Amino acid sequence: MTPAITSGPVPPAHRTSDRHARHAPWPYALLDVPALRAAGHRAWPIRQFVLKTHSRCNLACTYCYVYEMADQSWRTRPAAMSPATALRAAERIAEHAAAHELPRVDLVLHGGEPLLAAPAELAAPVEAVRAALARRAPRTRVTASIQTNGTLLTRGRLAALAAAGIRVGVSLDGGLAAHNARRVDHAGRPGFGAAARGLRLLARHPASYAGVLCVVDLAQDPVETYESLLAFAPPSVGLLLPLANWSNPPPGGTAHGTPYADWLLAVFERWWHDGVRRTRIRLFEEVIALLLGLPEATETLGLAPATTAVVETDGAIEQADSLKSAYEGAAATGMTLDTHSFDELLDHPGFAARQLGRDALAADCRACDLVEVCGGGHYPHRYRAGEGFRRPSVYCADLQAVIRHIAGALHTAATTGRAAS
Repeated sequence: MTPAITSGPVPPAHRTSDRHARHAPWPYALLDVPALRAAGHRAWPIRQFVLKTHSRCNLACTYCYVYEMADQSWRTRPAAMSPATALRAAERIAEHAAAHELPRVDLVLHGGEPLLAAPAELAAPVEAVRAALARRAPRTRVTASIQTNGTLLTRGRLAALAAAGIRVGVSLDGGLAAHNARRVDHAGRPGFGAAARGLRLLARHPASYAGVLCVVDLAQDPVETYESLLAFAPPSVGLLLPLANWSNPPPGGTAHGTPYADWLLAVFERWWHDGVRRTRIRLFEEVIALLLGLPEATETLGLAPATTAVVETDGAIEQADSLKSAYEGAAATGMTLDTHSFDELLDHPGFAARQLGRDALAADCRACDLVEVCGGGHYPHRYRAGEGFRRPSVYCADLQAVIRHIAGALHTAATTGRAAS
């Protein structure tokens, strides 16, 4: 179904700020959400809630989208989420789960660095959600995780998280000190030593270990980066393309060749042809699932509707905070826990646009034979100042190369009868 586009102004009750309309006409000046709903386009409930429990960080990574990119809203927010705000978030989540009879909600404790909280306080937001759900939506179960830089992991913190059933994901740029030169503290001192100690401790608690996220760095050898991460025994590895867009191109550029595909495919070949599957690599498994027509829930590939909401330390309800890489206030909605429900977020133009699937994409993307797999790529990667989010990904050529290569590997495995282990 074609989304409702308006050639004139959107009704006043549904206008976004002048900043949104100026920076991103699509969707903020062009998508008429009331008309969209009247035409029968349904909203999908939120299933993942990211709680920004701490808005400051003990590291000062030079590429961090929270502190070093376009949006600087962290400067005006409380350092930590108060217990009252956490309780209010829990009630709003339970309200949403009950209204939509959700079988499960996923909670992610995030920052900044959420482990800056005292061990005794780490699990409080999750326990508050569980208590609220027990009262209002007792059939809804909770999965919970925390995303950390790993430098503050201790036995005490791990014990507190494990007792609350909260799994731990760690962000790292590779398994060697040389890979992590950009991950430094506020005095410029390297953070790798402390992170490595934390990861070695975490590896001894596999039930609590969610995996490692790693941003692709073209300056590093891809196979060395991958194999060095294996030393920390991660159950999964998330390989992330740097947050970049058409107005702020990726490091190393993509104008000539496919440098990011080349990097990723070197890792893929090592992983695919390994005699033993030593870890999951999310990007490759997502591409494989989508190529096979399986429903794969991901915000970076495919056409599934976005279902993630963010709650900041001050109780502001926002969109996915990766949007902070685009422009100041790009994730903002003007909504707060005190004044708005999560159902109201579903009708925010920025959020509604991310639930349109193919209809939200550029014409070139809609016509592409890979659209069901690529899905236009990660939403922030589509941004161009003054146009918005209706362009192909700035990594379009790289994504095509990765998907076609993996498709070829699947075809070979199917025709020869020798699939990777």
